[in-house]
Amino acid sequence: MSIDLAAANAALEGKTPQEIIQWGLEQAKKPLVTTNFRPYEAVILHMVTQLKPDIQVLWVDSGYNTSATYRFAEKVIQDLNLNVVTYIPQMTAARRNVLMKGIPEVNDPLHEEFTRQVKLEPFQRALAELGPDLWFNAIRKDQTEFRQSLDVVTASKDGVIKVAPLFNWNEAQMEAYLDQYGLPNEHDYFDPTKALETRECGLHTQL
Repeated sequence: MSIDLAAANAALEGKTPQEIIQWGLEQAKKPLVTTNFRPYEAVILHMVTQLKPDIQVLWVDSGYNTSATYRFAEKVIQDLNLNVVTYIPQMTAARRNVLMKGIPEVNDPLHEEFTRQVKLEPFQRALAELGPDLWFNAIRKDQTEFRQSLDVVTASKDGVIKVAPLFNWNEAQMEAYLDQYGLPNEHDYFDPTKALETRECGLHTQL
């Protein structure tokens, strides 16, 4: 799938998230939306499924989510009737915890391998097996310094077009959308590959 990224971003400037999603769906033959069921994920999942109810929803479950996140995920999957495909690491969290003595700290040499095992490898495997040409994600410019250097439409290293409909939204807009549609949210979320919310896990820097 070949898209002129500069032209696409210029054309989408000032568009609503729904208009951006509609544009993406018109370009794609095999789109998917990714989620980790972190806070505010119901926004992107609701928006995309309003326009394409049967879109594949990829969830890479690290095995380290909180009980609250798993309950939230099940509720959103049921409420929105999501066509969810779950990918998991090749090693169980219990075994890895023994071999790595728990979750390695960010400055531990093992942390990079930990991130590869629980997030990057299953994600790359999913993209290879599912074969999407376009990937909707929920990243926002205000989340990390690195993301301020991105744009609404980018491309992965493998050539998959990445579309971030909510890129220019802030948390207040996300809250308002959840309220408008009566969507659930959950803040008891834990990402084992990040020490801080402002840190990147690798999906958007390495893939």
